[in-house]
Amino acid sequence: MLAYAVDALIFINIYAILALSLNLEAGTARLMNFGKVAFFAIGAYTSALLSLAGYPFPITLAAGALLAGVAGLGVALPAVRLREDYLAIASIAFGEIIRLILLNERWLTNGPVGLRGIPQPLRDAVPDYQLFYLALTTVFMVGTATVLHLLTWSPFGRVLRAIREDELVAQALGKHTFGFKARAFALGSGIAGLAGALFAHYLSFISPDMFMPTVTFAVWTMIVVGGRGSVPGAVAGAGVVVLLERGTRVLKDYTSLGVEPSNLRMVLLGLLLILFLLYRPQGVIREGKYEVD
Repeated sequence: MLAYAVDALIFINIYAILALSLNLEAGTARLMNFGKVAFFAIGAYTSALLSLAGYPFPITLAAGALLAGVAGLGVALPAVRLREDYLAIASIAFGEIIRLILLNERWLTNGPVGLRGIPQPLRDAVPDYQLFYLALTTVFMVGTATVLHLLTWSPFGRVLRAIREDELVAQALGKHTFGFKARAFALGSGIAGLAGALFAHYLSFISPDMFMPTVTFAVWTMIVVGGRGSVPGAVAGAGVVVLLERGTRVLKDYTSLGVEPSNLRMVLLGLLLILFLLYRPQGVIREGKYEVD
């Protein structure tokens, strides 16, 4: 049970980082990124491939985040000029393009078979690897949350919130809104790549079926449940959704509902999303009030 609990906490940390990245884009700047899983996958595969090539963990981790951020910037330059609904459609298409490339490309990513034997940092140097990785992911999660919290209080964060509330007013005040949105999208993508790299090294195996659109749906549920625009809310939402996902797995061992855990999980996630949108749209932790100097 202790190992299962530690494993759940590690996944909460990883998905909290992913939720924080989407919260920056959608919660702070209202950039409707429905292809978040693509940048998660780019970070995972980049770090895994470089590790298998012999590069050390810090370099592969940074490379995964950097390449995901560059990909996010490449998507942002044409896409953030679009209206919200068109941006959502474009990001969904990009997510599926990345997944299909990973699925069909065999020379580098090994196609549907995936990548096995991804090196785990300090695997033979620590007595309890799960506790070590829990500490490592906690450091990255807390660091990411702290940086994004400070960013939301900064002038950059205030401009993003102004764009979210009324982009025309922000433009009238002399703000280059396109540049702010592109940077927010690139930063969010880079953070998603960091989460993907941590995910790949923990499992030591990744394949295209781990990066389905349902991952994006789960992350959106995290920020809606936790509280859009709220940094601690994104972390709390990740905890709720991951524990719900783990709970459906355990439920199968003690009940005979005749429903597959994956199907039950999607039903419960959809129900949870609907209930929060109807009865508590501000989420578990309401976004804080920010005052302009």
